Amino acid sequence: MVKTLNVPLVGARRHGPPPAARGSRRPGGEHWLVLVAAAFTLAQLVLVRPGMGLGWDETVYVSQISPHAPAAFFSAPRARGVPLLVAPIASWSSSTTLLRVYLALLSGLGLFLALRVWRGLFPIRVLASAGALFATLWVTLFYGPQAMPNYWVAIGALAGVGCFLRAQADRFDRAALWGAGLSTALMAWMRPTDAIWATLPLLVLVVAVRRWRRPRLLLALVAGLVAGAGEWIVEAYAGYGGLGQRLADGSRIQGGLGWNIAVGDQMRSLGGRALCRPCTGAMPNPVVMAWWFVLPLLAVLGLVIAVKARRTAGTLLLLACATTAGVPYLFMIGYAAPRFLLPVYALLAIPVADALVHLVTAPGRAWRPVAVTLVALGLAGHLAVQFAVLQATVQRTTVTHRGWASTAAELHRFGVRAPCLLTGHQAVPIAFYAGCSSAATSGHNANTTPSAIVRAGQREPVAVLTTPAGRPPAYARDWAPHRAGDLRVYVAPGAGGGTV
Repeated sequence: MVKTLNVPLVGARRHGPPPAARGSRRPGGEHWLVLVAAAFTLAQLVLVRPGMGLGWDETVYVSQISPHAPAAFFSAPRARGVPLLVAPIASWSSSTTLLRVYLALLSGLGLFLALRVWRGLFPIRVLASAGALFATLWVTLFYGPQAMPNYWVAIGALAGVGCFLRAQADRFDRAALWGAGLSTALMAWMRPTDAIWATLPLLVLVVAVRRWRRPRLLLALVAGLVAGAGEWIVEAYAGYGGLGQRLADGSRIQGGLGWNIAVGDQMRSLGGRALCRPCTGAMPNPVVMAWWFVLPLLAVLGLVIAVKARRTAGTLLLLACATTAGVPYLFMIGYAAPRFLLPVYALLAIPVADALVHLVTAPGRAWRPVAVTLVALGLAGHLAVQFAVLQATVQRTTVTHRGWASTAAELHRFGVRAPCLLTGHQAVPIAFYAGCSSAATSGHNANTTPSAIVRAGQREPVAVLTTPAGRPPAYARDWAPHRAGDLRVYVAPGAGGGTV
């Protein structure tokens, strides 16, 4: 077994990498992490179709940088990390396939780098197993190649805790110091509030516990948070009425943050519901949810193993950060999305992998063959469930996205072409597909008034979208009605053809 770093002994002064870290860098160790990251990238390209199309939130993020369509309304909780992440592709190409391939490659690289930080802190087989466990969750595979922030918060959290521990063990490790700051900045760049929750235990340690105090490390963490969230804070004052108002608006959009047990909501989303709001209906099959209950048990077992191995700090800190990262999405929000807990899964992956590796490799145990058999069967069943949920989710999502593209094509046939404006049911994603602007007079994305929409109809094609049973707003009741798939479309006079 690779020698591991005893992080609690941080009082010793070293002038180089920790001995365990130096000893672990033998040839052949790192290639396992490369293989895991490469397999993760390949699995995304094969199982999550690159031509799946963009989802609702993705169209909002990509539209901020894409010349294909006007920028959609950017609500208070969102941050500019994702638009900047996709800018190298989306700023010049409208190809969803190319964007997916780029993000799959980038997410594989991110996983490798986050795992590599932990070399010397845990055996390489534990890290490779942890990467495989995290990478084979359906939610990780599904969101890895998407223009969404949660996977990158997860990667930032995993890398950040590892860099924090390395910087604590060796105060001369400048790479670890920079890594802690950059990882924190990545999280804040993507979702500022998530970054604070995920780094809270780190900040508490460097401030409140004497032997963990490192002024430069505290500076790196704070600088990372400020650098990542700086644009979000400036934008709050420039366009949202101040930081407090933006936080209040973000809370309102998310249903009002406060004590609200959303554990059941998260369980309902495990069956492949990208957004569970309102989160009603039956629970998924118990087989689908089983891994979710086994996960914390294995994590606790990982802590017990770490205590016995005298490397408690790394595991305990991973569990602490996983707990704080999960608090807002399990106990403070009134709905659920499986992607919200990606940082939790990433942080728990190492303790869980440590427990599983120990179960199947512990020497001198009469029950070892039984443990190996049970772990193998459990993992095989787990992978089968994850694959089944992923396939169903990809298929359902692809159908939805193709429906939006079909509606956009119908709108073009009705004469609604760029420059144009859409409002109403599912207007945000359909507008992106059609190359139009989107507007709303109420709800989370409210950014205009009925009179402004009417005035826009005098300058450019404007259409209102409703469900078949829905009624158009008063200002559009005399507009030409059309049918586009399962939607009704009301086109402003002069913009389209006759009634269908």
